[in-house]
Formats: sequence, C-alpha cells, structure tokens
Amino acid sequence: MTSETLWYANRATGAVCLVLFTVVVLLGIAVRLRTRIPGLPRFGTMSLHRTLSLSATAFLALHITTAIVDSYVDITVVDVVVPFASDYQPLWLGLGTVALDLMLAVLVTSLLRERLGHRTWRAVHWLAYASWPVALLHGIGIGTDTGADWMTWLTVACVATVVAAFAARLARAAHAARHTPVALLRTAEGTRP
Repeated sequence: MTSETLWYANRATGAVCLVLFTVVVLLGIAVRLRTRIPGLPRFGTMSLHRTLSLSATAFLALHITTAIVDSYVDITVVDVVVPFASDYQPLWLGLGTVALDLMLAVLVTSLLRERLGHRTWRAVHWLAYASWPVALLHGIGIGTDTGADWMTWLTVACVATVVAAFAARLARAAHAARHTPVALLRTAEGTRP
C-alpha cells in the first residue's frame, strides 16, 4: 500500500469515526431516554447502540493502524496509547490518545458489565460523554480536511445533533427531578417544590 493510499484511508476512517461515534452517542442518549426508533423495539435501540459501538471501534482501529503504518509521519504505538508523548503534533495527537483511552475504558467495562455490576459500569460509561468532544477536538486540530467545506458542515451537523440530544436528556432529567415523590408531596401540602 502506498503512503498516499494510507493517507487517504486515514482521513476517510477519521471522518467515518466522527459520524459513527456521533450516532453511538445519540443512540446512547436514546437508550437512556427510553426512546424507541421507529420500526425497532426498545431493546432494538440498545442492540443497535452496541453494534454500532463495535463497528465504530473497528473503524477507529483502522484509523489508528493507518496512522501508524503510514511512514509520512512518525506515529508509534506508544504515541497512540500514552497521551502527549508524540513528537508530531503532541497536543492534537495527545487529545486523540486521551479520547482513545477513555473509549477503551468504556469498551472494556461494557464487555465486563456482568462481572462489574451496573453501578461501576455506569460510572465508567459516563466517560463516553468526555471521549466524544475530546476526539472531536483531536480531529479539528490535526485533521487535514478541517478547512474543507464538507468537513466543516459534517462537524457542525455532528455537534448540533449531539448538543440537541444532550439538551433533551438534561431537560428530561430536570423534569423528572421536579416530579419526584418529594416534590409531589410538597405540592400536595401546598408548598412549592
């Protein structure tokens, strides 16, 4: 494989990772909100979330592999695992490494979910919310297509959908907090919650 082919593969898999991980985050929020996707039962949304998570991880592995194999830039396995250790673009590559490390923690605990227990799994699973924006910053900072119109619009669309979904999740949580049994009891007693 030529260096040019690897470069294009790296760029393409980076863009695909952005889209797939965005959809994974959206499906994760949908699962939490108990939202049904038309044509799928509720467990179908969860199954799709898991399947796309693994697919996105496979594309991420391909993205990382092409970056390491491509000789144009010297990126080592250590650079991929240890944040900010690279000589090449240490900040931007380091953010990608941080996102990978967070995502690996989510992946490993998800695979061990039955052994860890729901509470531990859920606490670690919150790292997915941190991993996505860190990976996004990595792509914006180091991506060679960052200034291209198509990449700008793709990034804006991904950010807008995640922000909207996260806002819906926060709104639902705030609504649920206002309607807890304590709040309902206070309302029944004539006091404001």
